[in-house]
Amino acid sequence: MTLILVFMTVAVIITTATVMVTVVNNTQASKYDQGNATLDVAESGVEDAVMSLLRNPDYTGETLTVGSGTANIVVSVGDFPKTVTVTGTLGNFVRTIQVQVGYSNNVLSVVSWKEIYP
Repeated sequence: MTLILVFMTVAVIITTATVMVTVVNNTQASKYDQGNATLDVAESGVEDAVMSLLRNPDYTGETLTVGSGTANIVVSVGDFPKTVTVTGTLGNFVRTIQVQVGYSNNVLSVVSWKEIYP
Protein backbone atom coordinates (compact mmCIF):
# COMPACT_ATOMS: atom_id res chain seq x y z
CA MET A 1 0.00 0.00 0.00
CA THR A 2 2.82 2.40 0.87
CA LEU A 3 4.55 1.54 -2.39
CA ILE A 4 1.43 2.55 -4.35
CA LEU A 5 1.33 5.92 -2.55
CA VAL A 6 5.00 6.52 -3.38
CA PHE A 7 4.43 5.72 -7.05
CA MET A 8 1.33 7.90 -7.16
CA THR A 9 3.21 10.80 -5.56
CA VAL A 10 6.07 10.45 -8.04
CA ALA A 11 3.61 10.29 -10.96
CA VAL A 12 1.83 13.45 -9.78
CA ILE A 13 5.15 15.28 -9.37
CA ILE A 14 6.33 14.25 -12.85
CA THR A 15 3.00 15.21 -14.43
CA THR A 16 2.98 18.59 -12.69
CA ALA A 17 6.56 19.31 -13.78
CA THR A 18 5.74 18.38 -17.36
CA VAL A 19 2.72 20.66 -17.42
CA MET A 20 4.74 23.53 -15.91
CA VAL A 21 7.52 23.15 -18.51
CA THR A 22 4.95 23.12 -21.31
CA VAL A 23 3.24 26.29 -20.01
CA VAL A 24 6.57 28.11 -19.64
CA ASN A 25 7.64 27.11 -23.17
CA ASN A 26 4.33 28.27 -24.66
CA THR A 27 4.58 31.61 -22.82
CA GLN A 28 8.15 32.18 -24.05
CA ALA A 29 7.20 31.26 -27.62
CA SER A 30 4.31 33.70 -27.49
CA LYS A 31 6.57 36.50 -26.23
CA TYR A 32 9.11 35.73 -28.94
CA ASP A 33 6.40 35.93 -31.62
CA GLN A 34 5.03 39.20 -30.24
CA GLY A 35 8.55 40.67 -30.14
CA ASN A 36 9.03 39.76 -33.79
CA ALA A 37 5.64 41.23 -34.68
CA THR A 38 6.66 44.47 -32.94
CA LEU A 39 9.85 44.55 -35.00
CA ASP A 40 7.70 44.13 -38.12
CA VAL A 41 5.67 47.17 -37.06
CA ALA A 42 8.85 49.24 -36.68
CA GLU A 43 10.18 48.07 -40.05
CA SER A 44 6.89 49.00 -41.70
CA GLY A 45 7.26 52.47 -40.23
CA VAL A 46 10.79 52.77 -41.65
CA GLU A 47 9.60 51.71 -45.09
CA ASP A 48 6.77 54.26 -44.93
CA ALA A 49 9.22 56.98 -43.88
CA VAL A 50 11.59 56.21 -46.75
CA MET A 51 8.72 56.37 -49.24
CA SER A 52 7.52 59.63 -47.69
CA LEU A 53 11.03 61.12 -47.94
CA LEU A 54 11.12 60.18 -51.62
CA ARG A 55 7.91 62.11 -52.19
CA ASN A 56 8.72 64.99 -49.84
CA PRO A 57 12.31 65.64 -48.70
CA ASP A 58 10.93 67.90 -45.91
CA TYR A 59 8.97 65.05 -44.31
CA THR A 60 9.46 65.07 -40.51
CA GLY A 61 7.48 62.03 -39.36
CA GLU A 62 4.13 60.90 -38.03
CA THR A 63 2.45 58.20 -35.99
CA LEU A 64 1.33 55.31 -38.18
CA THR A 65 -1.07 52.50 -37.29
CA VAL A 66 0.20 49.13 -38.47
CA GLY A 67 -2.24 46.33 -37.75
CA SER A 68 -2.84 46.45 -34.01
CA GLY A 69 0.46 48.26 -33.35
CA THR A 70 1.77 51.78 -33.85
CA ALA A 71 4.94 53.11 -35.42
CA ASN A 72 6.12 56.50 -34.18
CA ILE A 73 8.28 58.00 -36.95
CA VAL A 74 10.73 60.84 -36.30
CA VAL A 75 12.90 62.24 -39.11
CA SER A 76 15.78 64.61 -38.40
CA VAL A 77 15.33 68.14 -39.71
CA GLY A 78 17.77 69.67 -42.16
CA ASP A 79 19.75 68.55 -45.14
CA PHE A 80 20.65 65.01 -46.07
CA PRO A 81 21.85 62.67 -44.69
CA LYS A 82 18.81 62.35 -42.46
CA THR A 83 18.25 60.06 -39.51
CA VAL A 84 14.93 58.22 -39.34
CA THR A 85 14.05 56.79 -35.93
CA VAL A 86 10.98 54.55 -35.70
CA THR A 87 9.63 53.14 -32.46
CA GLY A 88 7.23 50.24 -33.00
CA THR A 89 4.82 49.42 -30.19
CA LEU A 90 2.59 46.37 -29.94
CA GLY A 91 1.02 45.65 -26.58
CA ASN A 92 3.77 45.82 -23.95
CA PHE A 93 6.54 45.34 -26.50
CA VAL A 94 8.64 48.18 -27.95
CA ARG A 95 11.29 47.90 -30.69
CA THR A 96 13.22 50.84 -32.17
CA ILE A 97 15.00 51.05 -35.52
CA GLN A 98 17.29 53.85 -36.64
CA VAL A 99 18.05 54.39 -40.33
CA GLN A 100 20.43 56.81 -41.99
CA VAL A 101 19.35 57.93 -45.49
CA GLY A 102 21.24 59.95 -48.06
CA TYR A 103 20.12 61.75 -51.20
CA SER A 104 22.40 62.34 -54.17
CA ASN A 105 21.78 62.75 -57.90
CA ASN A 106 18.02 62.25 -57.42
CA VAL A 107 18.62 58.90 -55.70
CA LEU A 108 17.58 58.23 -52.09
CA SER A 109 19.75 55.55 -50.52
CA VAL A 110 19.70 53.81 -47.16
CA VAL A 111 23.18 54.21 -45.69
CA SER A 112 22.65 52.26 -42.45
CA TRP A 113 19.87 50.32 -40.74
CA LYS A 114 20.15 49.19 -37.11
CA GLU A 115 18.01 48.28 -34.17
CA ILE A 116 18.44 50.45 -31.09
CA TYR A 117 18.27 48.61 -27.77
CA PRO A 118 17.18 50.41 -24.61
